Amino acid sequence: MSHPVAEHAGHHEEPNSTGIPNKKLFMWLFLASDCMFFGCLIANHLVYRSNPPAGTPDPRTIFDIELTSFSTFILLMSSLMMALTVAAIEKNNIRSFRRCILTTCFFGMIFLGCQAYEFVHFVQHSGFTLSSSLMGSTFYMLTSTHGIHVSIGILWLLLMYVQSFKPANAHGSVFREMGRSLGHAAFLVAVAVGGLLCVLGLVHGMEDHGVSGAAIGAFFSGSWLWILILGAGLVGSVIKARQSGPVDFGVKNAIDVESAGLYWHFVDIVWIVIFTVVYLLEYI
Repeated sequence: MSHPVAEHAGHHEEPNSTGIPNKKLFMWLFLASDCMFFGCLIANHLVYRSNPPAGTPDPRTIFDIELTSFSTFILLMSSLMMALTVAAIEKNNIRSFRRCILTTCFFGMIFLGCQAYEFVHFVQHSGFTLSSSLMGSTFYMLTSTHGIHVSIGILWLLLMYVQSFKPANAHGSVFREMGRSLGHAAFLVAVAVGGLLCVLGLVHGMEDHGVSGAAIGAFFSGSWLWILILGAGLVGSVIKARQSGPVDFGVKNAIDVESAGLYWHFVDIVWIVIFTVVYLLEYI
């Protein structure tokens, strides 16, 4: 009896008993375990919210539902860009793949910036900390764990973006190629940090001045803009220097990109559940 052969976008893998590529199968198993982990954290929060102890603050006086709704929308848009990233690599369109994966990372950094600002606002203006109440403990444990997952996903996608520049049939030494890749990754990390600071500055201006010209003016007059310009210039120069010639990245890596896409979509779905049970239920 013959086994089915797993095939993805022209790339064959060794057959297995499930007919599913091993990398995708392992990712599904990991996501299943992570689903149970998040399920425990969400259930823990709901149990204590249904029986709040004395002194528990009213979440409606603390939460900024407009800001959280905006960050949720941005994360959903990142999921759309991740789907376009997978479609691009399946068509062996490397340029489109790079644009889409960088946009996905950018949206993810906006989400993290909003979450970081939200935490700072809670602590400084509402006194809502990890140890202030039982609700604070369950809230920060749940949302910060999700934030860590988003950060890991962004790092994963950035490393995959760097991998897409690996030249085919490279004649240089292994250490030279490793140094160039590390330098490229360092530039991307610098831009990621600068972009996160820019997002924090813009969100802070919007909170102080509202969605108005004053908020935009405060952003452009600050130092965040120069960080963004410097980072964009550095990345642009690196991309221009490394974009010539064929690369050792294409449709054969589609299963790797799809596995990263499964992880990213899972993180987005988990946030939809968190946003519903932690934030929206407080206003019903």
